[in-house]
Amino acid sequence: MKVKICGITDLTTALAAIDYGADALGFVFAESKRKISVEKAKDIVTHLPKGVFKVGVFVNEGKEKIEEIASSVGLTHVQLHGDETPAFCDSISYPIIKSISIHGEQSLKRIEDYSCEYVLLDGPKGKYRGGNGLAFDWTCISANEIKNKKVLLAGGLHEDNVEEAIRLIKPYMVDVSSGVETEGKKDLDKIQSFINKANGSHTGGTRNEVIYSAE
Repeated sequence: MKVKICGITDLTTALAAIDYGADALGFVFAESKRKISVEKAKDIVTHLPKGVFKVGVFVNEGKEKIEEIASSVGLTHVQLHGDETPAFCDSISYPIIKSISIHGEQSLKRIEDYSCEYVLLDGPKGKYRGGNGLAFDWTCISANEIKNKKVLLAGGLHEDNVEEAIRLIKPYMVDVSSGVETEGKKDLDKIQSFINKANGSHTGGTRNEVIYSAE
C-alpha cells in the first residue's frame, strides 16, 4: 500500500518518512498550522529521491501562484483542497489530486465531475480544509463510485485504524497528517508504525522497501 505523509515541515522528518517507506510527502501552502514557506519546501525537496511524490497542498489559490510555487519548489503533484471547479483543475499543468470532503452520499457524486486521475477522499471540514483528524463513514463508499480513479484516503487515519480503512476502501494510497503527530508535531515512531501497518507489517524497527512510481 502506498503511503503519503502530509504536513511535512522539516528535512529530518521528510527523510525519515521516506526511509520508513513513504511514497509521497505533502507540503501545505494554504492556511494551516503546518504551513510551510516556499523557500523551506524547496530546500527539503532538493534532498529527496526523484521517485517520491512531492505534493503541494493549496486551498482556493490562483492558478499563476500554484504554477509558480510548484515550479520553484520542484513539486510533482498539486493537491487542491478548496472549492476548485473541474475546469480550474483541468487548467493546471501538473497532475492534480482533487480533495472531496465526504459528508454523505451527495458529496460522493462530485467525484464524477472531475476528470483528474487522483481523488482524495477526506473527512468533514473542520477549522482547516484538511488535517483535522476527522474520519468519515468508510462504509458509505462503494467500489463502483471510485472505480475510475486513483483514490487517496485521508481523514482521521492512524496506526490503529489504517488496516480496516484499507480493507474497506482499497485505496491507491493512504494519506495521514495529524494521525502521526504528538502534540501537533510529527512523531517519527508513529510515522514508522503507521507505514508498517499500512504495508501489513506489525513489527517495528524494520525498514520498508520504498516503491517509487514511474510518474
